[in-house]
Amino acid sequence: MAEQNTTDKLTLAKFEEAYDIVHKVVLPTKLIYSDYFSGITGNKVYFKPENLQKTGAYKIRGAYYKISTLSDEERQKGLITASAGNHAQGVAYAAKAYGVKATIVMPSSTPLIKVNRTKAYGAEVILYGDVYDESCAYALELAEDKGYTFIHPFDDLDVATGQGSVAMEIIKELPFVDYILVPIGGGGLATGVSTLAKMMNPNIKVIGVEPAGANCMQVSLKNKKVTTLPYVDTIADGTAVKTPGSKIFPYIQKNIDDIITVEDNELIVSFLDMLENHKLLVENSALLTVAALTVGRQYGYDNICLTCTARTYRKKQDLHSFNTSS
Repeated sequence: MAEQNTTDKLTLAKFEEAYDIVHKVVLPTKLIYSDYFSGITGNKVYFKPENLQKTGAYKIRGAYYKISTLSDEERQKGLITASAGNHAQGVAYAAKAYGVKATIVMPSSTPLIKVNRTKAYGAEVILYGDVYDESCAYALELAEDKGYTFIHPFDDLDVATGQGSVAMEIIKELPFVDYILVPIGGGGLATGVSTLAKMMNPNIKVIGVEPAGANCMQVSLKNKKVTTLPYVDTIADGTAVKTPGSKIFPYIQKNIDDIITVEDNELIVSFLDMLENHKLLVENSALLTVAALTVGRQYGYDNICLTCTARTYRKKQDLHSFNTSS
């Protein structure tokens, strides 16, 4: 695959272009002020409820914008990606909108409902590997063998630019936001959000949140180079990534102010808090920012925005076992 030309990527003009293109397909996800979390933290806490987004997550933003930048020839070759579920549905939706074929490689542990929803958009799904990294390696092999155009879920500057539309919306609606908390798996969302936020207001602090059992970006920043974890162990399957993106890593180094981690048991508490106090069903990876707030990591500024990036697709029996495990 050809290397991306980075000279004209992640500019304000590109973010504005992506914002306009993405808004052709996304749903409005207006900020939600949380009386509950504001009360227990002493801050003004807002949610960016991307769990209510079309396809159930913010991932449609990066996928749709990326595919919009491809040539007709690149699209007609067929698209391929690897994903634990949310990027898969974003690519499948965008491919259907453009009338082209999509093949999605997903870990064998992917919840069946995410597999079925991806298929419902017309994509071919291949289950391969135990974790995302293994699925991605196989997808890259298929792209090479069959000539498909590969759409990386996070290590792509166009994808990150599309995800940055989340920050554009936050700042338009809450111009005096002090902190934005954003979950990190491979780093695409964090790259887009932090880079644009710093362009629009350098005083905004952007905090990344990772699972303690999959803190590949935190370790990479500490080592000052992209670092692969020996293994990942977390219930937050959407952020269970062993190696962060190398193309986006310099932007993370420059624009993320801090990274904190949360334990899986903290996600369980946050799941119940969101369900009981906001009647929102939010998946584990999207709960990272909520958990980071509720476990006592309080900030001195007033306005804090948490990006709740995806909804859960648990069945009733899964919810029962999840609740009883707490």
